[in-house]
Amino acid sequence: MKMWLPAIIFALILGTMDCAPAQVYPSRPITMIVPFPPGGPLDTVARITAESMRGTLGQPVIIENVAGAAGTLGVGRVARAAGDGYTLCAGFVGTHVINGATYTLQYDVLKDFQPISLIASNSWLIVAKGSMAANDLKDLIAWLKANPDKATQGTVGAGSLHHIAGVLFQKQTATTFQFVPYRGAAPAMQALVAGQIDMIIDSPTIVMPQVRAGHIKGYAVAAKSRLSTAPDIPTVDEAGLPGFYVSSWSGVWAPKGTPKEVIAKLTTAIANGLAGEAVRSRFADIGMQVFAREQQTPEALHAHQKAEIEKWWPIIREAGIKAE
Repeated sequence: MKMWLPAIIFALILGTMDCAPAQVYPSRPITMIVPFPPGGPLDTVARITAESMRGTLGQPVIIENVAGAAGTLGVGRVARAAGDGYTLCAGFVGTHVINGATYTLQYDVLKDFQPISLIASNSWLIVAKGSMAANDLKDLIAWLKANPDKATQGTVGAGSLHHIAGVLFQKQTATTFQFVPYRGAAPAMQALVAGQIDMIIDSPTIVMPQVRAGHIKGYAVAAKSRLSTAPDIPTVDEAGLPGFYVSSWSGVWAPKGTPKEVIAKLTTAIANGLAGEAVRSRFADIGMQVFAREQQTPEALHAHQKAEIEKWWPIIREAGIKAE
């Protein structure tokens, strides 16, 4: 009898372990890494989204800023994190599309992450200095063709969306001009207002205050539909450059291997949070439009990211663009 006792006790312990309830996710705070410093556009998007998720998850989503190398440091940390649903990544077209072609990365922007949801986007505009002779987009293109290599477009550096949007513009219009890099969108806009450069392709948040003030000229929205905040500015399709679409969009990813049921809970939390009128209003205040509910899915984010890669990578590689 004594010989069987340890075996019986061991069996009872195993039985108790099997009957123990599984820990419900999430049982502790979740970290969402923003691969840029606090205060930037993606940081703002991430903080609004993280705050809105708490009601559904019952746990806080804490923002951690891991800046450096155009977002590759923070995104790389998420790629190496455990796929347990407690480390997420807020990213955008720059981190999860452009960087894949302009940097030599230690991770794959598609294969090393589990998509969770698209968040929001803003369609960019083509604008020029106030003294530009052209009064509409067709006139601008004609002027650029008549003055090859004389015009200048402001960017925020080689490999930025500003830069590759300009390369696409040149490709679609058969024009050539020079790119002038600045340390940020604000300095580039200051140079445009001062007439030091000729044009910029940038977000409504940056350009619309100057358009409304009459300091610069707004030619077209690089999207299929007009902006509610700028209803008088035509789309590129209406203005004579069909299909020239440029937007800065954001999403949330988890590390590869995160369980499907965890991804599903996170997707639901984001969708519920983004459905709130107050949340959508906060996005509108920063010039961002929340994606439709049917696009707030892992499948939609994966499809959108893949389509953007197929669009931008050939342009980047053909132009030989590398991050500085």
